[in-house]
Amino acid sequence: MSRFLFVVPPLVGHINPAVGVASALTLRGHQVAWAGEPALVRRLAGSGAAVHPCPAAGGGPPSVRPPDLRGPEALRFLWERFLVPLAEAMAPGVREAVRAFRPDAVVADQQALAGALVAEDLGLPWATSATTSAEFTDALASMPQVAAWNAALLDDLRARIGDPQGSGDPRFSPHLVLAFSTPELAGPPARGGDRVRWVGPSLTARPSPAPFPWERLDPARELVLVTLGTANTDAGERFLDRAARALRARSHRVQAVVVDPGGTLGAAPGDLDVITLPVVPQLELLARADGVVCHGGHNTVCEALWHGVPLVVAPIRDDQPVIAAQVVGAGAGVRIRFGRASVDTIGTAVDTVLADPRPRDAAHAVSRAFRNAGGARAAALHLERLAQGRKDEA
Repeated sequence: MSRFLFVVPPLVGHINPAVGVASALTLRGHQVAWAGEPALVRRLAGSGAAVHPCPAAGGGPPSVRPPDLRGPEALRFLWERFLVPLAEAMAPGVREAVRAFRPDAVVADQQALAGALVAEDLGLPWATSATTSAEFTDALASMPQVAAWNAALLDDLRARIGDPQGSGDPRFSPHLVLAFSTPELAGPPARGGDRVRWVGPSLTARPSPAPFPWERLDPARELVLVTLGTANTDAGERFLDRAARALRARSHRVQAVVVDPGGTLGAAPGDLDVITLPVVPQLELLARADGVVCHGGHNTVCEALWHGVPLVVAPIRDDQPVIAAQVVGAGAGVRIRFGRASVDTIGTAVDTVLADPRPRDAAHAVSRAFRNAGGARAAALHLERLAQGRKDEA
């Protein structure tokens, strides 16, 4: 039996894949603990999860980010206002978690840099949990000045909370990188080398956030789910409104479920054409869905494609343009411009993914690759070998 410490940021989309892997390890007789924000981890991993508190800087991710921030400026905001302060705030808690739990291996989310840097400093084997495949593309290769700035930022951070003599990118473990995708979607990796293990999505049953009106679903119509994830409420009001209008215009053959966490659309309890709710049981809905309109978030994209559902992707920022390009490259969906998407643009894109068999066929091909990759169980086997000091095999 081995002991694994999962170090996670206060981000739902980054914790959910780790929950599946942690569950698989527990079923195989191992012990699991977490370093992160206790209330959020326990909400997603279960009330009995052993969580060592690691307070986030300012209490969590940045709540206010200009919705029109793009490109290098968005990257600078992400690193300077969230990732670096988060790492500095979490580092003492991670060290204390290691001291108290004494793990055989650390599993550090790619955005929980404290996990990687503390494990490196203490000489512990550690694995990267790569909950988005965007980093594998080396998106900064064409921007050498931005890449140099990013590398210097990481070096400074390592000097403050890790081993100043250490080297390498803390987003890519020298031991093991768990990638929750496959090359059929992500393409060949430009970074990570032979340490990358493509395990596909890690899906597990999730606690239901709220009752869902299943009786309102119409099996005679095609079901389209519209969601912008959990971190884009500030940017999504206009897009959600236009998407709802586009789908309502097709209500003779399409029924929509729109995730509206900010309540901007004004839910109507009796509406059978566009069902609007602040939260939904996404995995269960995807099992019934015919199409998805989303922001290109990695989890939403992979969960849709796991179910063989084609996508309309409207990326906003961060890794989303890269993921959207992967969807289009795989032939599994259509990309539209988030800021300029009109009602007609969204409607035409939905018509394409519902009527054209090619996106659905491509989505099914990615789904087969995902399922063959092994998911959480495959990730658990790789972690077992790491903790036991055995050579891992692809």
